[in-house]
Amino acid sequence: MSSLSAALRDSSVIAGRNLRNVIRTPGAMVTSVAQPIMFVLLLAFVFGGTLGGAEYRTFLIGGILAQTLTFNASFTAVYLAKDLQLGLIDRFRSLPMSRGAVILGRSSADLVTSLLSIAVTLLCGLAIGWRMTNGLGPALIAMGLLLLFTFAVSWVGAVIALTARSVEVAQSLGLIWLFPVTFISGAFVSVQSMPGPLRNFAEWNPVTAVATSVRELFGNAEPQGFAPPSGWPADNALLYAVLCCVAIIAIFAPLAISQYVRISKR
Repeated sequence: MSSLSAALRDSSVIAGRNLRNVIRTPGAMVTSVAQPIMFVLLLAFVFGGTLGGAEYRTFLIGGILAQTLTFNASFTAVYLAKDLQLGLIDRFRSLPMSRGAVILGRSSADLVTSLLSIAVTLLCGLAIGWRMTNGLGPALIAMGLLLLFTFAVSWVGAVIALTARSVEVAQSLGLIWLFPVTFISGAFVSVQSMPGPLRNFAEWNPVTAVATSVRELFGNAEPQGFAPPSGWPADNALLYAVLCCVAIIAIFAPLAISQYVRISKR
């Protein structure tokens, strides 16, 4: 069996184990379900009236999807750190299996749980008046982009877990970067309304690119009064979002695997 085939086989076994744990402990999915509902209701009805009413509620869903999937990286970090803390990873390391299988299996399982987050967000959107207007084809492309993005950011969570090696530290480190990355972006407001340095960061932020791409694919326009995004990332949002996902995987996947190997040698 080739190395790639062996890695995929081992990863599928680990992913199945992780999904069975989710089924047996459904309470672990409460956050994945409650978080998008909470943010949709808060932003749509607490702030939405000031920011654009019904038009803002339609605009909001793309941002909520990008934010929710970014936050799901913390689940990867916490659950992988939990396995490390309980000594389960030590057992895996003693088995004749691919070095990257544990992390790839964790990321693959999180793809499935992210589908639940996406479904809950879209159902909430339908309940508050959001609609897709560009047809099935662009909507499927949007779903593919969202899954690619959640797979990419899960590797960031894996690096955090393997660096922290405890649930408490992994949870804290995860929150430090999640809030700036998701809120200094075009997920919820117009990037053009931000001051210079923040605007530059938000324009090139992958979260902005994903949110903008999803809105364009769903056919959701900015509310009246929102300055439309400009610049190369905004004009090529889908291409830039895909490039960001590929870059994140290319950077953080080797880091996670090398950190896993380093731990194995201790």
